[in-house]
Amino acid sequence: MNNQTKDLSYFKLKLQELLNSSFPEKAHDYKFIEQRSKWAASAYEAAFVAGNSIDQCSEIANYILFEGLHFSKFDTVFQVVCNEFDTTMADEELQPFTLKMLSICNSVFEKYELTDDFENTAAYDLLYTELTGTIAIWIEENGLQ
Repeated sequence: MNNQTKDLSYFKLKLQELLNSSFPEKAHDYKFIEQRSKWAASAYEAAFVAGNSIDQCSEIANYILFEGLHFSKFDTVFQVVCNEFDTTMADEELQPFTLKMLSICNSVFEKYELTDDFENTAAYDLLYTELTGTIAIWIEENGLQ
């Protein structure tokens, strides 16, 4: 049991780290974190009992832990902000501004089917351009608040 608890906390920490950096809107969804971590720990244990290698067990657990979390709206908006608007604000303002822009840009994201491999599609370039325009218009209308 102690080993399972350790595994569960390991998966919680891994997931929390990803959410903090790439999905801040989900970083405080403790029910989601708990459930995903339990599923990943159970999958790891079952894969190990079935005779899989440690690497295979980790791969199976990570698949469950990070399912649907490969494309990040936050990371995409952050990339746009850093690439297109970083000269207009200090480095420490980039992340808070990105968080503000994330809600402003939600209507742009709704136009696309955001799959885990979306960043590798032709539609990503169009999304990037639309996000840049949306943020530029917002800054023009509101300034850098």
